[in-house]
Amino acid sequence: MTTSTLPSATATPSKGAHYGLWAVQGLLGLAFVMAGQMKLFTGIPELAKMLPWASSVPEALVRFIGASELLGGLGLILPAATRIKPMLTPLAAAGLVLVMVLAAGFHATRGEFGALPINLVLGGLAGFVAWGRVKLAPIAPRS
Repeated sequence: MTTSTLPSATATPSKGAHYGLWAVQGLLGLAFVMAGQMKLFTGIPELAKMLPWASSVPEALVRFIGASELLGGLGLILPAATRIKPMLTPLAAAGLVLVMVLAAGFHATRGEFGALPINLVLGGLAGFVAWGRVKLAPIAPRS
């Protein structure tokens, strides 16, 4: 007879997994909200001093990236915290993975290889949240 150590569909997720995911969601949400608001609300000349690429792409693209990061960061926290449509949290995380993959490709084509570790870490953490909130420790919606 074999026994499985994998959690079953009816098993209650461990508190450690739940708390760990919340810690990652909180830090990641804060990082994306801060990065997004900076790209969304800072003037392009000021932004270009911190992010040189911002002056070489259309302003609308910089603002779109900012809005995507801001909304994605909020999506990591609010649906899960309120338990209103909590399945939006892993969708927001998956969207942020896509943003980081595209950012890594953009920076690689420009030879900005110093930005790649940041993209990989943030994208990896967002992927962990997406997987964790679907498979490891999903959050039940309000009843």
